[in-house]
Amino acid sequence: MIRDLFAKGKKKKYATIPSEAAKKDVPEGLMTKCPNCRKIMYSKELQKSNKVCVHCHYHHPMNGYERIYSLLDKGTFKETHQELQSGNPLNFPDYEDKLKKDQEKTGLKEAIVTGTGEIEGKKVSLAVMDSRFRMGSMGSVVGEKITREILHAKEMGTPFIIFTASGGARMQEGVLSLMQMAKTSAALKSFSDHGGLCIVVMTHPTTGGVSASFASLGDYNFAEPGALIGFAGRRIIEQTIREELPEDFQTAEFLLKHGQLDAVIDRRELKEKLALLLELHSKEGLTHE
Repeated sequence: MIRDLFAKGKKKKYATIPSEAAKKDVPEGLMTKCPNCRKIMYSKELQKSNKVCVHCHYHHPMNGYERIYSLLDKGTFKETHQELQSGNPLNFPDYEDKLKKDQEKTGLKEAIVTGTGEIEGKKVSLAVMDSRFRMGSMGSVVGEKITREILHAKEMGTPFIIFTASGGARMQEGVLSLMQMAKTSAALKSFSDHGGLCIVVMTHPTTGGVSASFASLGDYNFAEPGALIGFAGRRIIEQTIREELPEDFQTAEFLLKHGQLDAVIDRRELKEKLALLLELHSKEGLTHE
């Protein structure tokens, strides 16, 4: 059973703050307060645990490059398609200014980073969405970069891994944004028909058109603990069906319970378990060297 394969391992021990006195009068950035349990920990310890709270295991947000460097073998990442950036095809008011501000704030040209690298020596192609840029919304460039990287993986014969984090389709691009749902889905179908392995890791949040397209089309669909995953918002669904939804509705754990995910994986265990999957598929001849 896939769930047995990805069962939680033993809890790991991490250093914490030694005393209450250490919580006072500390330099900015030295300590981080968890928004979930409200406990304070050393920022360095939080980084060592892949930004997972050492007290309550809350998964703090990670940007695109943090995810990439925590997952791939050191020195193996090579970015692709970084030259692509959005225009303003519909002449939406102030759209260029908003894009420019996000580019300056994040250092990214768009809401996704694509590239190649290795996990425990196994070559992979990957795409990592970054919710800091336009809330990770899917515009024409996001869809294009995903599609190009899928085609790149198909050409190289490598597995394709994508981390999703999105508020959905980008309204400033209208139907051009919605078209990316079909384009990315068609690219994945072609990839699958040629024996390609696709692994999706849904992070908080994965919503709207992203959840209704490529985020749900992996050969393996995983998620991080506590991630919000869904198409329409909770309030809209409740108003439509005129029923109150369960408290944990649209969480990763709820979806796993109802058979919509293969596993919910702690971020600290993800690299090891992805490496195991890649090894298994490599032995079965489902990937090309």
